[in-house]
Amino acid sequence: MKKRVTLTFPQRSIQMPVTYRLAKDFNVAANIIRAQVAPNQVGKLVLELSGDIDQLEAAIDWMRSQNIGVSLASREILIDEDICVDCGLCTGVCPTEALTLDRESFKLSFARSRCIVCEQCIPTCPVQAISTNL
Repeated sequence: MKKRVTLTFPQRSIQMPVTYRLAKDFNVAANIIRAQVAPNQVGKLVLELSGDIDQLEAAIDWMRSQNIGVSLASREILIDEDICVDCGLCTGVCPTEALTLDRESFKLSFARSRCIVCEQCIPTCPVQAISTNL
């Protein structure tokens, strides 16, 4: 099973090797999607966690016990097709190739199942056709 989570680290927990502990103690793989971590600041980490459902729940409980804020990501990328001009700029920043241009029609194609909601496409869109549902 996979879960996408956003972790918020208090300043004092920023040095904790969380992804190592997830793998070693809970057998949970952590794919880092986005990280904003710096010494003496609150850190944010967006992860896709993979593993057995019970191990995922135990790992999330452990992170919360360490005063790490855990929120499950339920956001989705939305594309307003009435506004989109199919320029393709968003395809260049999409790390999973969820956004592509069809080679025949040159129309934007969005594979929602590949999207990791990294939101890199949102500021790239010159006509603001891309947003999230929250």
